[in-house]
Amino acid sequence: MPRPFWGLVAGLLVLGLDQASKWWVLNVIELPRVGQIVLLPVLNLTMVWNQGVTFGLLRQDGPWGAWILGGVALAVVVALGIWLRRAESLLSAAALGAIAGGAIGNVIDRFRFGAVVDFLHAHAFGWSWYVFNVADAAIVCGVAALLIEGLFPRDRLPPAATEG
Repeated sequence: MPRPFWGLVAGLLVLGLDQASKWWVLNVIELPRVGQIVLLPVLNLTMVWNQGVTFGLLRQDGPWGAWILGGVALAVVVALGIWLRRAESLLSAAALGAIAGGAIGNVIDRFRFGAVVDFLHAHAFGWSWYVFNVADAAIVCGVAALLIEGLFPRDRLPPAATEG
């Protein structure tokens, strides 16, 4: 299978897991009503409606804020799709798909709710990370994979060296 196919698979997998986890948090355990559930000494489910972008930056409170951020995110997804068509490795294809799937998952929230559903809260030894979701985790992991691949590229033979 071509690399873009695997990027699409990764994106759809992330999107499905993200939307399923948000549905579960909102409709099954009703986290907006409950507020917080302690899972482990270092992990809680904590309900946050994020009106900004990653980690609450660039918060948009106005009626058009969600639409503007959603439009920007969709433009980024289009750019990622173009990049995916040119992906040189399976890792970069999967990373680009994960980033796009996560971005689309958060855009769906913005258009449905006017904010992104965040609920995973990691903390330890007095340190607390931002509350995030499956889409955010996929975006961060995808970017990390692209950075690692860019910093530590595999040695590739020039095309002429592989010909007979």
